[in-house]
Amino acid sequence: MINSNIKILSAEVLSNNWYTLKKVTYESSGRGGTVTIQSREAYDRGNGATILLYNRENKSVILTRQFRMPTYINGNPDGYLIETCAGLLDQDNAEECIRRETEEETGYKISSVKKVFEAYMSPGSVTELVYFFVAEYSKEMKTGEGGGIEEEQEHIEVLEIPFDEALAMMNTGEIKDGKTIILLQYALLNNLL
Repeated sequence: MINSNIKILSAEVLSNNWYTLKKVTYESSGRGGTVTIQSREAYDRGNGATILLYNRENKSVILTRQFRMPTYINGNPDGYLIETCAGLLDQDNAEECIRRETEEETGYKISSVKKVFEAYMSPGSVTELVYFFVAEYSKEMKTGEGGGIEEEQEHIEVLEIPFDEALAMMNTGEIKDGKTIILLQYALLNNLL
């Protein structure tokens, strides 16, 4: 569906280093036929996928901990975040991506995943659409140590946390990552554990 009230006039690439930052100038038709010209910057980093691994028997979840520079420069004292496993989509679909990322980051080869929804996480400036998944895990699914891919300079700590403790960590501010909070709340609301 195309919005007939929006006409893109230009898109200037401001940076194409890590991902692409563009300045988009567009014409917008408003109420009463008024037309305005506006500019916005949009950061295109591709789409992503995230997953909450949970174990009903142990009432636990698998989360990761890694350094995130943007949080560090915004006041996170050590720059580390506790998060659900996640990754960017390459040419694959979201389910293939999250299966691969789960094994790379956590060391678990999951047998089945359930997509629960899609969400834009920061639509005011970032184009990314995130696909949210959940999956049960067991110790038998552990195939490796996880930790990410060394060539991609990933240094990921794998955490197995009791579900109640993870919920408490949201309240204390130990868990501040949006996608993680959303999936923990989903698990709570849907009685996954």
